[in-house]
Amino acid sequence: MRIAAGLSSVKYFILGSIRYSRCCMFRREGVEILREYIGDDMLMLKLRSLLVAASALASTFGSGAENELNVAVIGGLDMSGVWSKIEESAEISLKLNITTVIAAPKERVVPAFMSGEADLLLIHGGDETFALEALGYASALRTWGYNEFIIAGPVHDPAGISQTELGRDAITKIQTSNQPLIAFRDVGSYQILRRLLDSAGLVPGQIRLLPDTVVRPQQILTQAAREQAYVIVGHLPVAFGRMPSEGVEILLSGDPAMRRAYVVVTPGSQHPASSEARVNAEKLAEYLLSEDGQRVLGEIGPTDDTPWVFPRREASRLLQF
Repeated sequence: MRIAAGLSSVKYFILGSIRYSRCCMFRREGVEILREYIGDDMLMLKLRSLLVAASALASTFGSGAENELNVAVIGGLDMSGVWSKIEESAEISLKLNITTVIAAPKERVVPAFMSGEADLLLIHGGDETFALEALGYASALRTWGYNEFIIAGPVHDPAGISQTELGRDAITKIQTSNQPLIAFRDVGSYQILRRLLDSAGLVPGQIRLLPDTVVRPQQILTQAAREQAYVIVGHLPVAFGRMPSEGVEILLSGDPAMRRAYVVVTPGSQHPASSEARVNAEKLAEYLLSEDGQRVLGEIGPTDDTPWVFPRREASRLLQF
């Protein structure tokens, strides 16, 4: 229908505005005026509200919702370019119109999925995803990839961990040289630290741990520089400048034991998704697990040989006890 086509155009115009605003920091004059008047957060909220409204109206007037899927992704996947590559490939392969309604931290993407704004969620596996499944918002969780954690520290590397290839050996060197290591609050970093300590046969009391004292997690490398300490952090936020890192550098990367799982979350019985959206969410989930979907993961990364998101087949190192 003509009305539906028009509404669909409005939807994609709003989506384009959201993406343009995120990338260009509201440089366009009209958006800049709005930003100054109502603030960044409120502007983005209003744009997203319009997007949801346009999607709902388009669905009402028969916009071809049987071929559409709204997705929410954790920010790192969007920031790295991995998700846009997968989205493009999946749209061609599955003949779906995929709309990324939000790319943000878990505190925002999880509510977006629960409310029905998104019918598929890509996020790290953890307490939040287990709760979504337990409460019926999510069906069975499936691991589709892994992101990497690294160890950063002082440029002069007093423990000499840059000479090692395994996080286990790096932790041992930090312990034997009595160098400080920050116990970063990030769930993934803490999980990796526990894994490395266990692998090295150490307990927390045997290593010189410093408390995380920064106000915002993004400031953790600033503390590391000030304290001349080591810290375990995600590779993506460091590589893309989300964590100011003057005075510290990445000293160890590439250890398969230092990875954390991404899961694909599809609608459960309590999720408000339509029957069409459930079918399309399952199609995308299966594509992510397929040979083609896993191959796409290797096409975006810091080098030709190293992706930002690692495929499922490389999970074996996480089962070494």
